[in-house]
Amino acid sequence: MTIYLILGLGILSCAEVLAQKTAPVTYVYNPPTVSLSAEESVIHACEADGGMASVRLNARALSPDGNPIRYRWTSEVGQIVGDGSAVTWNLGNVKPGYYRAFLEIETGSGDRECQAFSSTGVLVDCPAIPACPTVSISCPEKVLIDQPVTFSAVLSGPLGNITPVYNWTVSAGRIIEGQGTNIIKVDTTGLAGQALTATMSLGGYKVDCSATCTIHFPVPQTCRKFDEFPDIARDDEKARLDNFVIELQNDPSSSGYVYIYPGARGTTEAQARARRIADYLSTTRRLDARRVITRIGPSRPNLAVELWACPQGSTPTIK
Repeated sequence: MTIYLILGLGILSCAEVLAQKTAPVTYVYNPPTVSLSAEESVIHACEADGGMASVRLNARALSPDGNPIRYRWTSEVGQIVGDGSAVTWNLGNVKPGYYRAFLEIETGSGDRECQAFSSTGVLVDCPAIPACPTVSISCPEKVLIDQPVTFSAVLSGPLGNITPVYNWTVSAGRIIEGQGTNIIKVDTTGLAGQALTATMSLGGYKVDCSATCTIHFPVPQTCRKFDEFPDIARDDEKARLDNFVIELQNDPSSSGYVYIYPGARGTTEAQARARRIADYLSTTRRLDARRVITRIGPSRPNLAVELWACPQGSTPTIK
């Protein structure tokens, strides 16, 4: 007797059912794929710098079966930070050389677990540090009280492949022109009797490329009354003025102030006397007219003349 089993709409014999149960089952696996790349193939990281040079690593992984992907990163040197498809490979403090990073991915589980591998390389380069060019600063030859001064930097020797950057600082005063260039102008108001140091540091180099220059401003001097006389004879006046010329010639940077104080005959006589004195000093004694300043002072009972010798930058204090 034959026994039949009715399965769904089909009718199978027991022998056929047993054959289906014992037939081998074939599974088709679709392996994952992975590719790996570094955003930079060459990085600069000198061991002595102690820096944190790094490069970004990006993986492109695919599981055709749609299974989750697990990432396992390793490297020959340095440290890999992260655990996903994009990580950072820190290569600070490593010696120059060519190094590789490795990635292993896994998908599935049990009998259906699959793996894929990839790697990429990066060249760690430590470029030679260029030496400084010769740096010098040209100081101003003439220093005047309360007048701007100019400093200029001069470079000589090889610059390498570096565009120099001029960074200026001054110990006193104020830079009013030229910061960032090789020539600066400095306001020196109020620095009489003091020193001023200008320092230029050349940017763009890993070593100190700098130079300095120091100038000193003279101690301010005050005007000195050289002579004073009343309304005297013309020849006597000339003799007084001759001595005044000699005094001014001893200091070519000084100026002569002539104060005329009107007497009873008023300012008309004082102005005429001022013109006569100025003409004698400039025309007869050939003193530079720019060095002689005439002033009309307040009235006095009798006409009087004062001669003042003034160092550069000073004026008489008339009471």
